[in-house]
Amino acid sequence: MTPPEENSPPPAVPSASAPETPPSAPAPAPHLPPIPPRRFALPPASRRRPDLAGGMSRLVCKVAYDGTDFLGWQAQRDGVTIQGALEARLAQIVQAPVRVHGSGRTDAGVHAAGQVFHFDAFWEHEPAVLLRALRTGLPRGIQVFDAWLGRPDFHARFSARGKRYRYRFFEGYAPPQLARYVFSLGERRLDFDAMREAAEPLLGVHDFSAFGGSGSDISDGENPVKDLRRLELFRRGPRIDLITEASGYLYKMVRRLAGGLMQVGLGRMTPAALLAYREARVSAAVVPSAPPCGLVMERVFYRTPWNAAPCAGALGAAH
Repeated sequence: MTPPEENSPPPAVPSASAPETPPSAPAPAPHLPPIPPRRFALPPASRRRPDLAGGMSRLVCKVAYDGTDFLGWQAQRDGVTIQGALEARLAQIVQAPVRVHGSGRTDAGVHAAGQVFHFDAFWEHEPAVLLRALRTGLPRGIQVFDAWLGRPDFHARFSARGKRYRYRFFEGYAPPQLARYVFSLGERRLDFDAMREAAEPLLGVHDFSAFGGSGSDISDGENPVKDLRRLELFRRGPRIDLITEASGYLYKMVRRLAGGLMQVGLGRMTPAALLAYREARVSAAVVPSAPPCGLVMERVFYRTPWNAAPCAGALGAAH
């Protein structure tokens, strides 16, 4: 399998428009049943990797998901989550409890095209064998599409050097095949040029406390100073895409950036007012969180190679 590219992001793609005060997010729909696991047999002992025998291996995976029917990434006692579904399926495969560590948490209804996670397990086979096993047994909205043996010190979250998100607005009423993945604005239209004007001054290393949602990780001691490296808007027909890259994000920060730019596009704030809002460092209702349906985590950036050379080998203990 080919490990993910390093820091250089691919070129941006254009897109279309935004809404008013976002409606409350709809309750998650009943989640789809998992794809029934096919009969799966591990390769014979002769095909195992002797360099992995007897020790914990750190396995790294990339997963995409449609977040509509899930209560977010983080495992919960009640409700179906991405982390919970992955841990349940992996426990079946490795026949032992598994703890999955993601590169970040996504809220209920938020999607991902390149979420990264790792876990530790006794695994003596090629990562391709694990990937084949994960092709079935997961809810239909989740697909693990790559797997690697990771270095023992690799951590999906703490080794990350940045992330890229995309938020999609749709001017008008999105067709059914798109409705789950864009924020439809109905009759409202956005001032695209004003939104672009407002985006540029927000770039750079700043305190983004004002864009953290209630319950933000700031209360857990997270540094609210982030390096916002990219905040671009592209239009294609009725769709407007907001692409953002940063060293990290506070809880709901991307959705509030989208919500703030939406307010500018609707004429409810000026670009100068949005900048002043950031400088005030106080979260307020004047900048709402855009609905989760339009948001997708696209990519996680890592500075150093995350795949082992030649293999992850044995870990002293699972983390």
